[in-house]
Amino acid sequence: MKHYLQFKDFDATEYAYLFERVALIKAKFKAYEKYQPLTDRTLAMIFEKASTRTRVSFEAGMYQMGGSVVHLTTGDSQLGRAEPIEDSARVISRMTDLVMIRTFEQSKLEAFAAHSRVPVINGLTNEYHPCQILADIFTFIEHRGDIKGKTVAWIGDGNNMAHTWLQAADILGFKVHVAAPSGYRIDPQVGAVNNPNCWQAFDDPHAACAGADLVTTDVWTSMGYEAENDARLKAFDGWRVTQSMMQQAKPDALFMHCLPAHRGEEVDADVIDGPQSVVWDEAENRMHAQKALMEYLLLGRLA
Repeated sequence: MKHYLQFKDFDATEYAYLFERVALIKAKFKAYEKYQPLTDRTLAMIFEKASTRTRVSFEAGMYQMGGSVVHLTTGDSQLGRAEPIEDSARVISRMTDLVMIRTFEQSKLEAFAAHSRVPVINGLTNEYHPCQILADIFTFIEHRGDIKGKTVAWIGDGNNMAHTWLQAADILGFKVHVAAPSGYRIDPQVGAVNNPNCWQAFDDPHAACAGADLVTTDVWTSMGYEAENDARLKAFDGWRVTQSMMQQAKPDALFMHCLPAHRGEEVDADVIDGPQSVVWDEAENRMHAQKALMEYLLLGRLA
């Protein structure tokens, strides 16, 4: 049994297989070809952090694969009434086949997984967001081919997305340029990469974008940090992704954003709505990537 708690839980060969499966599953979806290998399987989705894309992509994806879904929040379950996470894991994993959790601390996710009888997926934690980067890299492959040897510019908060980009670069052989203001820089110990040369920190976001194949960002105030919003707006002044930053990247560079986006804050409207933006493909690919991930966790490699 495998869990998917952070990007480094899989190796490069597993990702090569997964990206092939994502392409196949997406092609079937686009051709209206019924594909339901997870019939009679049940996914439990546990949300301590609200979501639009995570819920829709997992729920629609599981139904399309023939399975069913149980949706839980802390407000309508014992998770919000001080039941030990270990007890919840023991019970929920006896009644379902797969669990997706979107929560705050990574430690809570790991405690649940340690006591689960079924695979557990990280739908997002404060530290990591592996499903999003799985979809992002597949989107890059769709548009530009293999990401190995390429350069990704991360502009903004050194958050869960940035940490996961580092892990992906370490495993898949590309480089990440990280530009974040003082006080919000990436923590390399959280990224925990084996190859320190897979990433480089920049004080200037324009310099980070130089020669990049992909420029990507996120909101400046992630969920759970709302009390810091005013301070963050001041600190991130100058870190908005603009056309001038995109012009520093390669002419065919892509722009991505995991959404939701605040136009005029972390990105200009003419960038996210411009011709280099692939954010809508990226958003859709969450569903296809997670379908392949659920298939792999439940059925293993298919011939």
